[in-house]
Amino acid sequence: MSTGNAKALKILMLHGYTQSGPRFHDKTRALEKAILKAFPSSSLHYPSGPMQLRPADIPGYAAPSGLDSAEDDTEYFAWWRRTEPGKVYHGMAEGLARVAETIRKEGPFDGAIGFSQGGAVTGIVASLLEPGRREAFEAARTIDSQKAEYPQSFLQEDGSIIQDLLKFAIVYSGFAAPSEHYSTYYEPKITTPVLHFLGSLETLVDEQRSRVLVNACEGGEDRVVTHPGGHFVPNQKVWLDAAVKFIGECVNGSNESKAAQEESVEDMEVPF
Repeated sequence: MSTGNAKALKILMLHGYTQSGPRFHDKTRALEKAILKAFPSSSLHYPSGPMQLRPADIPGYAAPSGLDSAEDDTEYFAWWRRTEPGKVYHGMAEGLARVAETIRKEGPFDGAIGFSQGGAVTGIVASLLEPGRREAFEAARTIDSQKAEYPQSFLQEDGSIIQDLLKFAIVYSGFAAPSEHYSTYYEPKITTPVLHFLGSLETLVDEQRSRVLVNACEGGEDRVVTHPGGHFVPNQKVWLDAAVKFIGECVNGSNESKAAQEESVEDMEVPF
C-alpha cells in the first residue's frame, strides 16, 4: 500500500492484560509487516507492563496440558489491576511510569498502538501528551480534590512534558478507565487522532466500555472500524490496510487536502 512520501516512524506498542511485550510482538507480526512495508526503516517498540501476574490473577486460567499452575513459567504482565468495578486501579501510577520510562529511553514516539488494557493505556498516553492537559488536571482538582493528579512520571525536571503530542493512536478492543477519578483523562476530549477497532464478536470487553473511549475522542464514531471477529488484533489485509492508511493520513495529512483525505477513507472499503 502506498502512503505517499513515507517517513520512518517510531511506534509504541502496548500489550493487553496477561500478555507481555514479546508476546504482543508475536501476535502483531502481520501488522508490523504491513507498517514496515508502508514506512520503511520504522521501528516498533514493545515494553512489558510492570505488574507480573500469577495464574490466579488471570480469569479462566487453565495450566497448559500436563502442568499445574506452579509449573507454568509463562510470564504474564499487566499495566494495572482492577480491584472493584468502577473503582480506582491498583498500580496505575507504576504502569504509566513504565510507559514514561520507555518514552525517555526509546522515544520520542510518533504514535502508539494498543490492545485491550494496552488500548486503554494508549488513550491515556495520547491524552497526557496533549497541550493543556496538565492544566486541565490542575483545574479539575481545585474543584474536586479526589480527581486524579497529572502523573509526575510524564514530566521533565523543568516541568515540561516528556515529549510532544502523538501524531496518531490506534486502539484495538480498548476502553476508558471507568471511575470518575480518571475523568480528566477524557475531559476535555482527546484531540489526538485515534482509530478504534471493535470486534463484532467481542466478548471480553463490553462494547459500552469501548464506546465511552470512542466518544471521549474527537472524531468519535467516524473513526471506528468494526471487524467480524472477537478479542484480538485482526490480521486480514483489509484491516491491516485500514490501519496503515490511517497512519499515513495522520503523518502526511498536513500536505493533503480535505477532499483527498475523504477520498482515501472511502478507498479503505471498511465499515467505519
